[in-house]
Amino acid sequence: MSDIWIVDFGSQYTQLITRKARELGYSSVIVTFEGACEKLNSGEKPMGFILSGGPQSVFEDDSDYSVIFNTKLPVLGICYGMQIISQYFGGVVERGEQGEYGHAEVHAESGFSFPNMPSNFNVWMSHFDHVSAAPDKFKVILKSNNNLISGIRDKDQKIMALQFHPEVNHTEFGNEMLEYFFKDVAGLKCNWSNEAMLEGCIKEVEEVKGSKVLCAFSGGVDSLVAATIAHKVIGDDLYCFFVDNGLLRPQDYHHIELLKKETPLNIEVIDAKELFYSKLANLSDPEDKRKAIGKTFIEVFETKVHEFEASHGFKFDHLLQGTLYPDVIESISPHKKGGKSVTIKSHHNVGGLPERMNLKLLEPLKFLFKDEVRKLGEAVSLEHDWVYRHPFPGPGIGIRVLGEIKPDYVRMVQESDQILFEELKKANVYEDCWQAFTVLLPVKTVGVKGDARAYEEVICIRIVNSTDGMTATWTNFSHEFLSKVSNRITNEVKGITRVVYDITSKPPGTIEWE
Repeated sequence: MSDIWIVDFGSQYTQLITRKARELGYSSVIVTFEGACEKLNSGEKPMGFILSGGPQSVFEDDSDYSVIFNTKLPVLGICYGMQIISQYFGGVVERGEQGEYGHAEVHAESGFSFPNMPSNFNVWMSHFDHVSAAPDKFKVILKSNNNLISGIRDKDQKIMALQFHPEVNHTEFGNEMLEYFFKDVAGLKCNWSNEAMLEGCIKEVEEVKGSKVLCAFSGGVDSLVAATIAHKVIGDDLYCFFVDNGLLRPQDYHHIELLKKETPLNIEVIDAKELFYSKLANLSDPEDKRKAIGKTFIEVFETKVHEFEASHGFKFDHLLQGTLYPDVIESISPHKKGGKSVTIKSHHNVGGLPERMNLKLLEPLKFLFKDEVRKLGEAVSLEHDWVYRHPFPGPGIGIRVLGEIKPDYVRMVQESDQILFEELKKANVYEDCWQAFTVLLPVKTVGVKGDARAYEEVICIRIVNSTDGMTATWTNFSHEFLSKVSNRITNEVKGITRVVYDITSKPPGTIEWE
């Protein structure tokens, strides 16, 4: 299946371009400029190119873009991408004296209109340099209220460029403009669907058929969908090991037991609670805790696998992971032309396993986003509640107890989190938010319980809305709902005197506290 190559120049919105393209039915992948050159030189060809925005200036860019334009394939330039196109084809790009940022109104020039769209609409700008004269043969199709060129098109070369960001929700009719490029300018046919996604994942697993596959199973959406698809192809050659680190919530234990009973997956639970607690003793720095949890996980997992291989008389060949596309993208820095590998987050539990155990990685979901994985989960007949579970971090409650980890502190988070979970389900608002959890703060506070003074701990409730976890807003649930959760926590969780609610969005805060 051929893709649209989205050449990333460092825009914060590049992932959104991919998502929008797929929503409209067109397969797409993100590449760096050097990555695109390497692919083209090796004989690969896309359906077309989208040149993303970016923080650079074309006046400091000496790259040779002929390798892209000589293909004669369709090209859409967005923001910085428009300036690249204009400069390459002989237009004039000027250093801005005043940039355009945020909301702006643009209007279609005489003789042009997007189908089913008004001639004036609002867009999201983010640029300083600007195109002051379009290249020869290019028609100016849009201008801003500042009379700056906002859109150009060359019909014969199948090239279009926009100075604003059609991929962001702030831009009106963004999907319509992207679809206009795909259909009217580029003449492309849709090739992306749930069926195509599933077919691609199955094809990847089929390549390892006949080998023994190991899965570090968490029970989360990603690992469950990956394991389910793999099992459909390789059956009992898939072995799922679930490590109980003692840092899980009651709902997680219940979920694993449910999956053991109601799915064909071979799931074995490894009880390592005491070992994890011993390794976390006296650690309070969040990065130290993450590293200790990750290192201990690898030790436990490696020991179990070696014992299992010895007793069963075979070696595992592949490690199945539920890696998603955002994980892949995060491992590349697009701000330099070729990208730059960076260290995977230290809490990525299975990060060191493949090399250490001489295993090849099997990542059938690595080009998908979370919402696409959920659709796949339903396509392979997994229960709705299973594939719409909230994300849960690898270190679990280890980063939801701020400071040192003690069994009693973990209990407080487990019990308060369970109350929040129950009330979200009872009020039928669990799926109205992206993530909801509780955090134990390293603060004691005075309270009154049973007519006596109490000096106990504080629980913070954190509920956010997001589409992919990259940005998030705090969820404005009713005071009545929050009051009910707070009353239950202070009444039912021993050691908790006070409950607070976090109303910080991301940015500036992160979703997790640590």
